[in-house]
Amino acid sequence: MEDREAKGWFMKELKKVSLLAAPMVVVSVSQNLLPPISLMMAGHLGELHLSAVSVATSFTNATGFALLFGLAGALETLCGQAYGAGQYHKLGSYTYCAIISLLPVCVPVSILWIFMARLLILVGLDPHISMAACKYSIGLIPALFGYAILQSLFRYFQSQSLILPMLLSSCAALCFHVPFCWVLIYKWELGNIGGAIAIDVAYWLNVIFLVSYFLFSSSCEKTRILCWRDIFSSISEFWRFAVSSSVMVCLEWWTFELLVLLAGLLKNSKLETSVLSICITTTSLHYFVQYGISVAASTRVSNELGSGNPQAARTVVHVVLVISITEAAITSTTLFFTRYIFGYAFSNDKEVVDYVTEVAPLLCLSVIVDSLLAVLCGIARGCGWQRIGAFINLGAYYFVGLPLSVVLCFVLHLRGKGLWIGLLVGTTVQVAMFALITAFTNWQKQANMAKDRIFRGQFQQVIDGIEL
Repeated sequence: MEDREAKGWFMKELKKVSLLAAPMVVVSVSQNLLPPISLMMAGHLGELHLSAVSVATSFTNATGFALLFGLAGALETLCGQAYGAGQYHKLGSYTYCAIISLLPVCVPVSILWIFMARLLILVGLDPHISMAACKYSIGLIPALFGYAILQSLFRYFQSQSLILPMLLSSCAALCFHVPFCWVLIYKWELGNIGGAIAIDVAYWLNVIFLVSYFLFSSSCEKTRILCWRDIFSSISEFWRFAVSSSVMVCLEWWTFELLVLLAGLLKNSKLETSVLSICITTTSLHYFVQYGISVAASTRVSNELGSGNPQAARTVVHVVLVISITEAAITSTTLFFTRYIFGYAFSNDKEVVDYVTEVAPLLCLSVIVDSLLAVLCGIARGCGWQRIGAFINLGAYYFVGLPLSVVLCFVLHLRGKGLWIGLLVGTTVQVAMFALITAFTNWQKQANMAKDRIFRGQFQQVIDGIEL
């Protein structure tokens, strides 16, 4: 009888998660296809253009987009648990607070991008690649400010399972971006800069659509209430989660970007950076497929914990892991059997394509490990484990992955393959740590902590720290 009841709970939750995850996969992929599309179009202009856009994409991700993405991740815990607890007015306060907090962060990042060429040359990259990459990065500055607003709004909508506005805006932006990018790069002959401008416009069109929906839709009536007192009182709580969330994300993203920089130090730097960037772009793109499932995990876990339903939160974990593993197996198998032609999507250079074919088996393993990582990180965000995640990422990548990559690449002379093997080992350690923490979690305790967090202001409780 208990088995039948458990199976019923599982199937019920599977339906809920699937209805949330499927459109979120489309949203996530559509949103994150914009930079790879610009990379692919610029890549067909030549190896220099491909290397420059690859380096610029890596640098801007590491210093700007990853930072904002991580900071906005605090809303997955705060908004998700507030919505589950029925404290709808707090969603608006947290979202306004996030936008107000993130926009000033864009200013110093923009200044850094302006002087990016000097930094790249200083670390030993080719001057021609560095200058071209800097121009591309400067062209992305308007996108940075739009991204700060966009990520805050995404977390606001997803915490309420309002997927339709995100789905429509992301798909519309993608459909606009593809022809517009082609026109700017090839028709108007703007080169790399055309790809950056296309991303700027696509992000801001997305922002305009979502802000309009936020302001005028009846679905947001209860949650968009503007109360300055609540907004400013939420700042300290927001940053408490945002800093840990940002460190957790940036430590991971920086690892990938450091690999590109290390590849630039190799003898045939253009080939190595191009191939490594293709691999990173591929795994990143697939990661955002899994990120859609991760969002479903984060939303459902945070909602159930906020509602005081620990058993339901546990069921969500089982469901999303099954979905994630199934998708990863299908994708890695497909990638393996198309490894001989896959590289042509990014470059016409046969040397590049052959090198991609050689690295493809490692890429397939990365797809599986990254899939598990994405979902486990979603569970962590839903529970508010960002601080623990930051420590795990620090140990897995910077004490295991990167040192091993350097040894394999430069000492054992495995070149780009050695860099990727080290990264794969680091990610595996990361997955193992998150899995152990999730397996031994006391879900009743997590539900109690969520309740205390959300109703803290209402009952005038003073909590010195957040126990993770």
